[in-house]
Amino acid sequence: MTTTPTTHLTDTQTQALLLKLTVLADDEIILAHRNGEWTGHAPILEEDIALANIAQDELGHAGLYLSLAQTLGGSDPDRVAFWRGPDDYLNTRLVELPKGDWAFTMVRQFLYDTFEALWLEAATRSTYAPLAEVAAKAVREEKFHVQHTALWVERLALGTPESERRTRAALTELWPHAAQLFQPVEGEADLTAAGILPDLNAVHARWTDLVTRHLVDKCGLTLPDAPTTQPGRDTHTHHLAPLLEEMQSVARQHPDAEVW
Repeated sequence: MTTTPTTHLTDTQTQALLLKLTVLADDEIILAHRNGEWTGHAPILEEDIALANIAQDELGHAGLYLSLAQTLGGSDPDRVAFWRGPDDYLNTRLVELPKGDWAFTMVRQFLYDTFEALWLEAATRSTYAPLAEVAAKAVREEKFHVQHTALWVERLALGTPESERRTRAALTELWPHAAQLFQPVEGEADLTAAGILPDLNAVHARWTDLVTRHLVDKCGLTLPDAPTTQPGRDTHTHHLAPLLEEMQSVARQHPDAEVW
């Protein structure tokens, strides 16, 4: 892979990077909303605040991705977040599933955070300086998220028989959806070859190693079988539409508001 700094993107590269940034932001926005549903309902007060902070961080990362996309010709970040319907969102099904119980939320967050931390770490070495700068801003927060959720998954898996049962059930439901995180967007191979984007295959290999060592070796869990194929990111569950309806309701009721 070339290490020559990329100072100019071709039109094809620009469109592919716009798509990738939108995909990354969509995952962050939807997961942040799901985590926000725990506000006031987490099992302990400290964790109520901690998960709200994680949700806020995810929204901040979405803002970084969409602001960079805007410099490449993308739309205003608020328009992207609040004025697209479920047919236009490109998030994974992993993040749109209902929040479930605490074990479900922690297992999902661990799987997602591990992916994002590894992707961001690799993206700090992007030949496209604006992307490397965005990754450097976000990666430290994401590594904290991984540490936090890994401890929770371990606590739940090795806790009571009931917490272990719930953790195993969560992993069984979530694991088949995790592979969708590693689906490339159209034109991504060209960006990877130019050193602009991380190699998804390399990220996937590291992710598999890390989550396997934690979930299996440390937590005593068993990884379910994963499907050999995945639908595209434009195929959603029936859970996304009502989520967006709630998330976008205020913006759509007051379309002319300029200050929130």
